[in-house]
Amino acid sequence: MSAEQDLNERAGTVRSFNRFYTRQIGVLHEHLLESQFSLTEVRILYELAHRPMLTSADICRELGLNAGYVSRVLKGFEKQGLITKTPSPSDRRAAQLQLTDQGLATFRPLDEASQREVVGMLKQLTEPEQHQLIEAMNRIRRLLGEAGSSYLLRDPQPGDMGWIVHRQAVLYAQEYGWNEEYEALIAEIVAKYLRNFDPRWERCWIAEKDGVVVGSVFVVREDDATAKLRLLYVDPSARGHGIGSRLVDECLRFARQVGYRKMMLWTNSVLTDARRLYEKAGFELVEEEPHHSFGKDLVGQVWSREL
Repeated sequence: MSAEQDLNERAGTVRSFNRFYTRQIGVLHEHLLESQFSLTEVRILYELAHRPMLTSADICRELGLNAGYVSRVLKGFEKQGLITKTPSPSDRRAAQLQLTDQGLATFRPLDEASQREVVGMLKQLTEPEQHQLIEAMNRIRRLLGEAGSSYLLRDPQPGDMGWIVHRQAVLYAQEYGWNEEYEALIAEIVAKYLRNFDPRWERCWIAEKDGVVVGSVFVVREDDATAKLRLLYVDPSARGHGIGSRLVDECLRFARQVGYRKMMLWTNSVLTDARRLYEKAGFELVEEEPHHSFGKDLVGQVWSREL
């Protein structure tokens, strides 16, 4: 199958999901929530209820709607006594919009009905399934560029280590074509860390964004003077927010605090983004050697820096 055919097949899957979800939330009904209003009209009422003093241009921009269509909707709202218009202090040509008391009274039961419908849908799922659904929705928003850049670093929780093995195996298979040998290596490293964990000398950080694990890194003891950085990764959906640099910085800070004098790591030359992070953090390449691993011909590298 060609790349274009592949892309068209994925597009068909997205469209199929859209059709399924619109059936779930009932937006194909002529009037939403058994009211006189369409989905778009209720969406405009929602914006006006939660963000007073918007202009028609603001609504067009926020919702991606045609100016002529928005103008007709607003005229209808005004005729029904749902909104008032006042001149904008910053642009006398524009009018600020606000819901009237009647407009708020009209919107409130629509908002409550929408809440009840979604609560009813969620009640059909178990609590773990509800969390899975929310996480999936957040992931879609992240991938399509809506979510913010905030994240947190935390200690591992039950299940995180299995997630790390899974995500890294999937990630490196997708990006570099590495086979099950790499998954076995990750599993061995993680299992050894869990079995032999010494909190005086070792640490793991989990990066979490919007309730989803998006990165991790380990510091393990090589010897009394040397710490080893292992299994740094950042999920593609969370790149560009400085998470990788922060994880490396935390490793260096911890290693200094507990008294290590040097930190080292092993990586491969194809991992260019990771190597740039290490260079930026002051690591230097001290050794490299070709090897055949994970189904590929690679060049292994040892990087090190004094603390």
